[in-house]
Amino acid sequence: MSDPSLYVAAGALVGSLVGLTGVGGGSLMTPLLILFFGQSPSVAVGTDLLFAAITKIAATGSFGVSRRIVWPLVGRLALGSLPGAAVVLALLAFTHHSDLRADRLVMVALGGMLLVTATAMLLERVLRARVRRPEDAAGISDQDRFTDATRQRLTIGIGVLLGVAVTLTSVGAGALGTIALLYLFPRLSTDRLVGTDIAHAVPLTLLAGLGHASLGHMDAAVLGYLLMGSIPAVLLASRLALRLPHRVLRILLAIMLAIVGTKILLGR
Repeated sequence: MSDPSLYVAAGALVGSLVGLTGVGGGSLMTPLLILFFGQSPSVAVGTDLLFAAITKIAATGSFGVSRRIVWPLVGRLALGSLPGAAVVLALLAFTHHSDLRADRLVMVALGGMLLVTATAMLLERVLRARVRRPEDAAGISDQDRFTDATRQRLTIGIGVLLGVAVTLTSVGAGALGTIALLYLFPRLSTDRLVGTDIAHAVPLTLLAGLGHASLGHMDAAVLGYLLMGSIPAVLLASRLALRLPHRVLRILLAIMLAIVGTKILLGR
């Protein structure tokens, strides 16, 4: 294992980004564990999922978002994401006899999800402006484009996609979840969107992480060192978040994710 202080520093770096921007947990930690620390992809994903669950619990408490969580949305997302996570875990258990095959699957999925996440982060501002237009030329608001029943079904469907993506790669619970909610519920304020997405991410990453741990895809010692750095960092960074330019930070993070995703897909 590498120098424990390096794991603590990596945890602090990622925890700071989560506290400042609300994203970056799986998007950064899993590539760091694979490319910098030499962890196998499956073990990196499993370790990071539990890291993300505990770090986001700390972030949720620090942000104080409990009053800004739309619990019915959390329930509908979980109705799709938790079964989706269970299916992926079953698939990984079935292919467990071939770690090489599972690792190849994780690497391809991880590279693709990093590029999708980077694109979503870069286009988030444009999407926010577009979906939150009060009315179009025909006088139809964006919120009225879906019936309540259709919106509920789409929310469950998005939950399924998030459950599959997060369990397979540990990426997607932050930026992609928020943008999906924004598209379906454009009248929700930003803080309620973020709070709802974080609340949904906690049980999803916890279930997926425990599932990976049961398959042996987790390094407990590494997880402990990462949390030693991340928890103090996320608590401090979340208090500084209002004073720093979020837009600039998110753009830089998106560019970095795109570079890492490309590197993973090219196998370099």
